Amino acid sequence: MIAGAVRLLATRGVEGTSFADVLAATGTPRGSVYHHFPGGKTELLHAALDYASEHALAVMEPTRGKPATVVVKRFLALWRELLDRSDLAAGCAVLAVTVASADATLRDYAETICGAWTDHLAELFSVSGMKTAPARQLAATVIAATEGAVVLCRAQHTWEPFDHVAATLLSLAEPGVL
Repeated sequence: MIAGAVRLLATRGVEGTSFADVLAATGTPRGSVYHHFPGGKTELLHAALDYASEHALAVMEPTRGKPATVVVKRFLALWRELLDRSDLAAGCAVLAVTVASADATLRDYAETICGAWTDHLAELFSVSGMKTAPARQLAATVIAATEGAVVLCRAQHTWEPFDHVAATLLSLAEPGVL
């Protein structure tokens, strides 16, 4: 159910991620929802955000100690894979909650996740030899630019924005640029 909720958030947003939608997408019996998520939709979406965040952080961890360009390439590959698998129809589940949830606790949790992603990328860049301030700057830029590129790819049904952003981010990750 949690993975199904992530997929629905990424493709249909918060409004398209009701219990009924999750049940239909996953083939889960209705009783399972109330058993696993007695706190309702908010609890399910919270779990979905955890799942999405943990996946992203785990995918990035093998780049620890590698050059910044390798870290950026892996981050881009994570999003390219999502876009490719969905034929440019899926975006970021965390972004979906950030821009469309009326629930302040979910928006606050999305903020926490974005902070954790920034911290993690900045740490990976620092371990690769970057100083702290440029590492944080590059981390925030990589996340913001990639999220924006994903949105533009979905809206324009083309890879062009992603390719442009990828080239720019890789040039910023070159040693000595920041």
